[in-house]
Amino acid sequence: MRLPNAAHTSRPWRIHEIAGDFRVEDVWALPTPGGPDDLPYLVGQFTEGEEPGKAGSSRVYRALFAIRWQLGRLLHLDDAEGGVGGRVRSLRDRLPEDLLAAPRGPDSDSLPFRSVYLLHDEWAAELANRTVHAVLHLGWVPDGAGGYRGQMAVLVKPNGRLGAAYMLGIKPFRYIGVYPALVRSIGRRWEETAGQRR
Repeated sequence: MRLPNAAHTSRPWRIHEIAGDFRVEDVWALPTPGGPDDLPYLVGQFTEGEEPGKAGSSRVYRALFAIRWQLGRLLHLDDAEGGVGGRVRSLRDRLPEDLLAAPRGPDSDSLPFRSVYLLHDEWAAELANRTVHAVLHLGWVPDGAGGYRGQMAVLVKPNGRLGAAYMLGIKPFRYIGVYPALVRSIGRRWEETAGQRR
């Protein structure tokens, strides 16, 4: 379920300290009911899961990702010099000492995001290309019924007019095809791995 931006901005996340120049693009409640210490399982699901657009995803989801990666190759959107360490510096360069001393967290085998930090109740990972510098933020929040669940926020810093046009152009595809399919997939995988959390 999509949430108002305030569901992210009203919480005392550490990401606010280091990504104040990013805007909150999307916030989603994740169907991942669990206990107070289950965030590492959700992070593992993101970092060890299958590549988006592969088996288990909807046809629309797979098609949208295939189109995006093909456009990226054709337009050189995802070249290394446009990414973190090339066009932009890593958010790790902004971390205060206590976050630098905290676990960095795992990088993804299947997604282009690189971990920035991992805490008990939040994980942040970043990616950059020629259009945007983005943060994937997973928080672990009370569900109002005595349990907890995941909350996903995407923060972005578009790269000039190209980035602004890109974000505007992909917006309907994100809401119609990408996020609903992604949230369903997260919930399905969470249910499938319930035994590992017991």
